[in-house]
Amino acid sequence: MTAVEGALPTVSAELLPALRRRTTAVLVVGQILGGLGVATGIALSAVLAQEVSGTEALSGLAATSTVAGTAVLSVPLAALMTARGRRPGLVLAYLVGALGGGLVVLAARIGSFPLLLCGMAAFGAASAANLQARYAAADLAEPDRRARSISLVVWATTVGAVLGPNIAAPAGRSVSPLGIPAAAGPFLWAAGIFLISAVVIAVLLRPDPLLTARSLAPEEERSAEARSLRAGLSAVASSPLARLALVTVAVSHTAMVSVMSMTPVALAHHGAGIDLIGLVISVHIAGMYAFSPLMGRLADRVGRLSVTGLAAGLLACALFLSGTAGGSNGQTAAGLFVLGLGWSAGLVSGSALLTDAVPQPARAAAQGLSDLVMNASAGIGGAVAGLVVARASYGWLNLVAACLLLPLAALALFTRGKVLRA
Repeated sequence: MTAVEGALPTVSAELLPALRRRTTAVLVVGQILGGLGVATGIALSAVLAQEVSGTEALSGLAATSTVAGTAVLSVPLAALMTARGRRPGLVLAYLVGALGGGLVVLAARIGSFPLLLCGMAAFGAASAANLQARYAAADLAEPDRRARSISLVVWATTVGAVLGPNIAAPAGRSVSPLGIPAAAGPFLWAAGIFLISAVVIAVLLRPDPLLTARSLAPEEERSAEARSLRAGLSAVASSPLARLALVTVAVSHTAMVSVMSMTPVALAHHGAGIDLIGLVISVHIAGMYAFSPLMGRLADRVGRLSVTGLAAGLLACALFLSGTAGGSNGQTAAGLFVLGLGWSAGLVSGSALLTDAVPQPARAAAQGLSDLVMNASAGIGGAVAGLVVARASYGWLNLVAACLLLPLAALALFTRGKVLRA
């Protein structure tokens, strides 16, 4: 045994239900705080990038840097979790996110766009923590309740995520006397929130859910080789369901990030103020998180593949609504709400399907790979989004995002047919 394997916690079958509830409760608290921090900062990221860079064409790079940071950290975070468990990985990610928030504030104060992008990339570490927490909930879940466990932790983000954009304005006003641009104020508040999140996870997420799940696995599945990143990649490559799961979360996230990141800029073009922009983003985030338990229940009851199809349909409807809204703030808000629903369906069903489709030892590595692909794709989408809006329009951006749904729909139909024939 390695040192880590020798330290695996042991839990009796009688205590396992109580441990599941405790783990979920701690993750829920962490998600509320983490969601508050991320949403508070991200609400005005495009506006801040435009102010610091002086051009709208570069405003989309704020979201790009954030998701790039999330993507870059996904693999080392998965490696750390594989070796040491969920707790140290989540704590480190929140600490890096707090550092990123501080760098964004400094960059805004001195007017440095490169430093701003570096800060946004580090800020994305907190998003990586929020995303990985859903898998922590699945570590100890029973297979037929796995999607619901994932969705409950995703749902917990609702409280903080909806409140976050609405405190962006007071956060901005609080830093004005310090000579810091108002759009940077939310990042200072977010840094403090991430520090609290790190403390909550460090103190309360015990015993570690991933290490506990590993202790319950058969002895032959505990080797280091079975848990390697290469094993995770191999597990995804060899499973059609795992490949579909990866594409589902990647397409859902890319479409959502691309459109959501440029919506504040589009609303500002039509005269919307910071409070209205915050409200629209809150409606969108409510769609993302508030109905995730419904998506989890559906995924457990009617199947992951059916909810994947639902995700594609919701995303298509959302892109039509927001892409044809013109100057209608109400229709834009409706489109963003449905966009959030589609993202929720895709993330919950795809995450559960991926966890189902790979062996337990390789899950942490496969999950890290999934988040890498998901956020790298969204990072590219965010960069392209700013250019599309600057050179064409917000409506064209929605059309481009809709084209991403075609390969997802084709792969879902192909995989479903293959599974039915098997």
